[in-house]
Amino acid sequence: MSDFQALIECESFTGDPEALARSAHLISRIGTGLLGSAPRIIETDSRPHLLWRFGSGPRKVVLIGHHDTVWPTGTLETFPYSVSDGVVRGPGTDDMKGGLLIALYALAGLRFQRGNLDGVSLLITADEELGSPGSRRIIEDEARGARAALVFESGAPDGAVKIARKGVAIYSLEVTGRAAHAGVEPEKGINSTLEVANQVVRIAALHDPSAGTSVVPTVMHSGSTTNTVPAEAKVGIDSRAATVEEQTRIDEILTSLKPTVAGAKVKVKGGINRAPLEQKMAMGLYARAQRLASTLGHPPLRSVAVGGGSDGNFTAGIGTPTLDGLGTVGGGSHARTEHALQLWIPRRVELTRALVGELLAED
Repeated sequence: MSDFQALIECESFTGDPEALARSAHLISRIGTGLLGSAPRIIETDSRPHLLWRFGSGPRKVVLIGHHDTVWPTGTLETFPYSVSDGVVRGPGTDDMKGGLLIALYALAGLRFQRGNLDGVSLLITADEELGSPGSRRIIEDEARGARAALVFESGAPDGAVKIARKGVAIYSLEVTGRAAHAGVEPEKGINSTLEVANQVVRIAALHDPSAGTSVVPTVMHSGSTTNTVPAEAKVGIDSRAATVEEQTRIDEILTSLKPTVAGAKVKVKGGINRAPLEQKMAMGLYARAQRLASTLGHPPLRSVAVGGGSDGNFTAGIGTPTLDGLGTVGGGSHARTEHALQLWIPRRVELTRALVGELLAED
């Protein structure tokens, strides 16, 4: 059985600690065989993160991935691992078990060439699909001061790497009113549905695609029965921004919202989850990767900016140059069409090996 098949068939749903433990054990076994040493296992909230740290000096290059997936345990029964016409399919194929193997095999090849991997860290986390609540500090601590953070989320369908990601902020606006009989004495109530509706209009008006900013009211609940003035309401808000300045501006507006209905109270919970991976944090590494890809005879390496966040947002947010999308090339992440193209896997291994090797060689 190939390592890729073994990883896919070892399900690792982000909400299943036992599955994550099995996955961590398998990755540890594969990685130990390839890299010559076992990882340190760091648990947060019963989720196992794996850290290989080579050498005792400062970190020069940090490689980052995650082994948790969005796929519930048992998905393999209806969406099994398969390979056909150069396309690998299965849950977690593109997001991002293929990317983990690219990182591992690239480091194994580099270790053979150099004799050691001093200055390199490889961190594989177990809670990225939840927003990395337990691993964020580990990621930031490991990447702080490094020359480069390389992230093995999937690339674009044409092989482009990801040089920018929007920052992500998640909020919950909660409204408190006062219940009253809607037919008998509605004037004694404070209508939380009316208040939350007014706030939704305000929030939606912040949406500005021309600035790369999205502010989207999402899940909403209010009231209890049709004949009662609703006392409570809540709406979720998903906000994404291309720059730190824009993200901060939106955050300040949302966290200072005031009620519009007399007597109503509003409270905003949540906040910024990931700062943006701004393009300026990736361009040096991207230019280097372009040059190396050309030297290796690969197709021209392109770039793309995307709206979704990754752990690369954290590394860029602390000032570490970051290049994302170095994992598999395929598509369909989080969907039954998830797949990876075999043709691109050796290319990504070669590119990663060359990129890490060059970074390590610099004084």
